[in-house]
Order: sequence, then structure tokens, then C-alpha cells
Amino acid sequence: MLGFANIIIIIGVMALIVSRQFRAQKLDDGRRFWLLPLILGAIALSDHKLIDSAHRTESVALLAGSIVVMLAMGSVWGWTVRLWRESDGSIWMKGTGATLAAWIGLIAVRLGVYALGSVLHVHQASSGLLLTLGVLLLTRGAVLKWRARLVDDPRTLHPVA
Repeated sequence: MLGFANIIIIIGVMALIVSRQFRAQKLDDGRRFWLLPLILGAIALSDHKLIDSAHRTESVALLAGSIVVMLAMGSVWGWTVRLWRESDGSIWMKGTGATLAAWIGLIAVRLGVYALGSVLHVHQASSGLLLTLGVLLLTRGAVLKWRARLVDDPRTLHPVA
């Protein structure tokens, strides 16, 4: 039953992310960007099937590789978002064409990870996807927070506008 619940959570989180991605929205000035990733990570780590016990080494290596890839993809995603300051001082963000390309790349990479796992005969639980999604969101949030501090700083170049 946990696998089915994870799939529902994954679909819900992805629908929320995609639906908000290309609308201009105020960047949360609070420190809650880590809350959803923390919840996803906690759910994932509570699943005893996160690591395939029949292929422990391969499973851990695949999960670790997935986490590293999601760290990189979260960084890329964070840099593709357009940031600007409104007259009231608030920071706003909106996805760009590069954001869409990053999402397509992310999906392709994720499919590649699943294909590699299948070739290695490693069972990949949905909790692994939850964990890497949490890493992705946490990384993106950290990059956006860091970039937001630099908006309107004349010494800073923003490669994606």
C-alpha cells in the first residue's frame, strides 16, 4: 500500500510544481523552501524497500548516483528561472523556455536511471523517486534563495533573464 500512496504523492507534487512553474509568482521570503523536500525525504526514508536487499550494492550505487544527478539538475533548474524585483521590493520568479528544456532533460535522465536499474535487475521503489524529488526541490530552492539575494546587484550577472 505504501507504494501506491507514494505514487499518489509523486503525482500530486509533480502536478503542483508543473502547474506553478510558468506563472509569475512571488518568491517566498520565508525559510520554508526546505519543508516539502524534508517531508518527501522523511516519507522516502521510512520505506524499508528503498534499497533492494537482493542487489544491495547496485541499489545503493544507483540511489547515490540519482541523488548526485538530482543535485545537478536542481542547480540547473534553479538557474533557468527568471527572477526580478518589483517596486515593493518583493522578488518574483517565472519559468522560462530553458526551464522547460531542463524539465525535459530531467525526465530523460530519470528514465535513463530507471533503464539502468532494470538492466542491473535492481528493484526501484517509488520511495527512491520521492527521495530524489526532495533533493531536486531542495537544491532548486537553495539556488533560487541564493540568486534572490543577488537580484539588482550591479556586480552580478544573471545568465538567464
